[in-house]
Amino acid sequence: MNIATIMGIVGCFAMTVMAIYTSGGSITTYMDLPSFFMTVVGSYLAVFTFSTIPTAVGMWSTFGLAMKKPDYNQRGVIQKLLAFSDKARREGLLALEEELEDLDDEFMKEGLRLVVDGNDAEMIRTLMENELNQIQDRHLSKIRVINMWGTLAPGLGMLGTVVGLIAMLKNLEDKSALGPNMAVALITTLYGAMIANLICIPVAGKLSGYDAEETKVKEMQIEGILSIQAGENTRNLANKLFSYLDPVTRKAVEAESLKD
Repeated sequence: MNIATIMGIVGCFAMTVMAIYTSGGSITTYMDLPSFFMTVVGSYLAVFTFSTIPTAVGMWSTFGLAMKKPDYNQRGVIQKLLAFSDKARREGLLALEEELEDLDDEFMKEGLRLVVDGNDAEMIRTLMENELNQIQDRHLSKIRVINMWGTLAPGLGMLGTVVGLIAMLKNLEDKSALGPNMAVALITTLYGAMIANLICIPVAGKLSGYDAEETKVKEMQIEGILSIQAGENTRNLANKLFSYLDPVTRKAVEAESLKD
């Protein structure tokens, strides 16, 4: 569970509620059903126009991904690649085949299988980079839908504002209608801004960070697998892999992996 994401979303809404009460208002003042339908439901339905039904419905599971803290196990990946490199240099590339069935990482497994099957380095790089591109495209399509909802919600909020102002101006003689119509006009804008700035934009940013981190790990795997295929010295491979780590993690992994 990603505590930072939950703390951020819950904290933002809590601060909004606190601002409402400390300013002398109440939460019910800001609850308006027409505004909810216009902004929240309306903007979400507009996402269906932008994408497909499965993608729009699946957006909720994408939000769930931001609540989790993925572990790409950089240390484990490096240790496995170094172990495979050492084994390949001692026993040959075909000796890696018996290790593949116990490998959990499908991306690394497929890359090493290409090595064992005797493919050249250019073919291996092309196939693995194409697979990585497909993974990135799938991630981007999900992030793009969340960004689109964050873009549409303020727009629908402004549309609700226009609707409320028109209703108010057409009934200026009815003093009792001025307040409700003005409330719709302003609350729709509030709802749209909250959807975009408290939820969609931060979550999309979080998921983009996850994508970048996973991409870096898979790029590291590609370089490691190609080095194994080329028969590169294990220590040189280690230095190449360590370059993908931040300084603190690199120091810890170096001490653990190269202690011999």
